[in-house]
Amino acid sequence: MKVYIETFGCTFNQGDSQIMAGLLQEKNAEIVQKPEDADVIIINTCYVKHPTEQKVLNRIKRVQEQFGDKKLIISGCMVEIDPEKLNNAAPTAGWIGPRQIKSTLDVVESCFNGESTRIIGHGDDIKAGLPKMRFDPLVHIVQICEGCNGRCTYCCTRFARGKLQSYPVEIIKKEVREAVNERCIEIQITAQDTAAYGKDTGETLPELIKEITTIPGDFRLRIGMLHPKSILGNVDELIDAFKHKNVYKFIHIPIQSGSDSILADMNRGHTVAQFKEIISKFKREIPKISIATDIIVGYPTETEEDFEDTLNLIRDIEPDFIHISKYRHRPMTLSSSLPEIDHNVMKKRSKALNDLKSKILYENNQSEIGNTHELLIIEKGSKGGYIGRTNSYKLVVVEKAEIGSFVKVKIKEATSTYLKGSIL
Repeated sequence: MKVYIETFGCTFNQGDSQIMAGLLQEKNAEIVQKPEDADVIIINTCYVKHPTEQKVLNRIKRVQEQFGDKKLIISGCMVEIDPEKLNNAAPTAGWIGPRQIKSTLDVVESCFNGESTRIIGHGDDIKAGLPKMRFDPLVHIVQICEGCNGRCTYCCTRFARGKLQSYPVEIIKKEVREAVNERCIEIQITAQDTAAYGKDTGETLPELIKEITTIPGDFRLRIGMLHPKSILGNVDELIDAFKHKNVYKFIHIPIQSGSDSILADMNRGHTVAQFKEIISKFKREIPKISIATDIIVGYPTETEEDFEDTLNLIRDIEPDFIHISKYRHRPMTLSSSLPEIDHNVMKKRSKALNDLKSKILYENNQSEIGNTHELLIIEKGSKGGYIGRTNSYKLVVVEKAEIGSFVKVKIKEATSTYLKGSIL
């Protein structure tokens, strides 16, 4: 049996696909790289944003048109969030719920044999430690928990992923140790909210990081998205964990809005001042740290004053990475009961923020010219050269290097999105 898996969405969803591939491979299924070579096609969906929803639906339609002789299975968040729309889009497809990952083989075998099996619902599978087929042999994704404690009014992902379930430290540590022994050079810690880790079990993310960094080996640990609310009360311990030489000096901490009024409407559970204090502490203790944040432009109650507050916050903290989304209603969310603001207004605000983003990122990167960094080479560039990451996770292109090696480079050029360096 030959299976093709196509993945949309976040690092966690990529981890789900790698587990599905690993479970199938363990039972002698062949994972193929092209849909035309497969007997069964799995589309692992993301549903967090409206544009992604459209991409997923378009892809499901095209796959059925082009590969109507193949068996089709849909997995991921769409299965739980919008089953009616999915059923209309692919009435004969099998389903694998995002928290029913261990059912992968059963659903695939059933669909292969002509039945349309659908297994959904919020199970309690522990994903850490499951068989995994890495799509990049040098990068290992490890899921540390699933679900979250949040109640953000705009988020539909929580309905798909459910309540927080943290996985045992010893299972996570064993998975990382095996990956490092198999020469993985980058370990990506992922969850819907990595800072929520252990809030259901009494453990903490800083404790987990410190356990992982006791593993011998020359690797880098990238910590995934952290909700500001989940960091509160634990900032100093987290900073201490980030100081370890094997941890990328990079923190992804989404704010979503620079207005306290909007944060309250979003039910984010923290204030702008609390967010800024977290950022200030990290920058004070780890001066070279890179900051990534997310902004939602045009939340239904956002005024011009609220948006100006967001611009002022970004000017103040000068992040190194900014992810911008225009607000659109998502299924089942509280905010979807409110009227969306005029889309022309939203477009104008988004452009203003993007312009500011480009300016700040360009200036931040220009300040790197002349600096020397240790670089971890992670891949060959699609347009030539080799790509590496600095200790602060900034992307650097060099002419020639060995993938998986650490090299010293001097930064010669900079754009708003990457740096160019020469090896010393």
